[in-house]
Amino acid sequence: MNQNIKERLDQELSYRNSIDELSYQKPDPLMVASRYNDETIALICALFAYGNAKLIVKFLESLPFELLDENEKTIHQTLQNHYYRFQKSDDVIALFVTLKRLKEKESLETIFYRGYQKEENLLDGLWELIATIRNHSNHQSAGYDFLVGTLPKKLEKAGTYKRYLMFFRWMVRRDNLDMGLWTNVHAKNLLMPLDTHSFKVSQKLGLLHRKSCDMKASIELTKTLSGFDPNDPIKYDFALYRIGQEKIQIQASK
Repeated sequence: MNQNIKERLDQELSYRNSIDELSYQKPDPLMVASRYNDETIALICALFAYGNAKLIVKFLESLPFELLDENEKTIHQTLQNHYYRFQKSDDVIALFVTLKRLKEKESLETIFYRGYQKEENLLDGLWELIATIRNHSNHQSAGYDFLVGTLPKKLEKAGTYKRYLMFFRWMVRRDNLDMGLWTNVHAKNLLMPLDTHSFKVSQKLGLLHRKSCDMKASIELTKTLSGFDPNDPIKYDFALYRIGQEKIQIQASK
């Protein structure tokens, strides 16, 4: 364990663990999700969290989340002009309709827990959640597949599933940023949500040696960070992300 890197990350973590990190000057999808304290709305915010942060927040703020309690006809009529990057209005509508159906039956935590509880394995919970979402949707398109994800045939071929792993962080951890709405999942079992920023920073700091930004890299980095805090390794996620995003210079020790 590199003690100097740990101390620097702990310092950055302490500085970043503030509601001031969620603002229009520092836009983040969690800024919108945290207003509602609702797991379904949080998942929508997480799934659309790709691309430019300002544009993500702008799109999320245009969404009338109260539609999740309306009938499907109203959802179709209201969202017919809403689209975002790879998602056409039909994709946005399908997500709202599907999550409305699920919300009426059981919580997202219950769905996730069905897979997770067997071995307290986060990925088993993730596959259960994706499969259930897809099973309750009668819509299919390239944009929708990108949005809600598909099940990998092999772990070796799995991408980072960054948006879902970020959602789990929001739901499980509780601090000045994360909401901690789920009570049946341990923070120690979370996996690092890797994006370009955190991936490159982790490589530069010697925390990650894998060359590909994929699920195996996420697992490797999580294992490394477990050496810093075995009970909450993912607490460093936001700090690593901001270090990369803001191009803060931190050097790994020799």
